[in-house]
Amino acid sequence: MDSQQYCLQVNNLACIRDDRVLFERVTFSLHPKQVLLLEGKNGSGKTSLLRILCGFREPDEGEVLWGGVAIDHSEFYRHMAYVGHLEGLKKELTVVENLKMGQALGFPGAMSIDQALAKVHLRGYDDTLVQALSAGQKRRLSLARLLIADALLWILDEPLTSLDKEGIDLVESIMIEHVANHQGMIVLTSHHDLSLPAVDVQRINLSSCH
Repeated sequence: MDSQQYCLQVNNLACIRDDRVLFERVTFSLHPKQVLLLEGKNGSGKTSLLRILCGFREPDEGEVLWGGVAIDHSEFYRHMAYVGHLEGLKKELTVVENLKMGQALGFPGAMSIDQALAKVHLRGYDDTLVQALSAGQKRRLSLARLLIADALLWILDEPLTSLDKEGIDLVESIMIEHVANHQGMIVLTSHHDLSLPAVDVQRINLSSCH
């Protein structure tokens, strides 16, 4: 894999909201097999930065590049998958229907829906309506969409929310496998202490980026 071709590069990024500077001069590079953890107090702009990285919001200053090319003019969206703080699930659909919808909207990966459900400990819930799942089960289902997508870069907003200790351990193991075995990349926010042994984790505290 060409690490330069699949490099996320951020140069002098700034975000202003309601005439208030959330952050500025944010610069970093992320390569395969690396994780970037965004830290900072509430209101420091963590979710806003994720939305800029996804291309959902334009930065007030700076640029986001994929393989040295602006994300809007590259194959960035072909390689990126996003899971927000809200699950983004259709509660009136079943577990499998939600995953099939996700497949139809993206680029299917090598893992099947059955394999993904087994991986997140939701085997047997295929025909269960999402509205009947617990908060933790919904979170694991939203993360299962990553497993069935052919995405190198995962952008995750509080992926450990609503999970118990077993669920947190499970998601951490999935992240380690994505980075270590599939040469993936992850940008995430989390209020939980992460345990990702042997993973190259960078940290940026947005509270200090003013």
